[in-house]
Amino acid sequence: MDWRIFLTTFTAIFFAELADKTQLVGIGMSAKTGRPFVVLAGSIAAYALVTILSVLIGAALGKYLKPELIRYTGASLFILIGILMFLDKV
Repeated sequence: MDWRIFLTTFTAIFFAELADKTQLVGIGMSAKTGRPFVVLAGSIAAYALVTILSVLIGAALGKYLKPELIRYTGASLFILIGILMFLDKV
């Protein structure tokens, strides 16, 4: 295993997800249902599925597109979504 890639990925995702709205959903669901372990299991399953899909899509795109194009497209979409959110269009 390439530990440098693992730790870089872990760190990037950990800090990107820290205090994310998905955590607020987990907090709310745990408080509402009183079943934190069930909420934890559902959260882990959802995160795993989303991660599997994103890794598979990234691997497929990486075969056909240059990494720079993927990075710039992703950055552009984040900027566009941010502008739309700022304008209250999303």
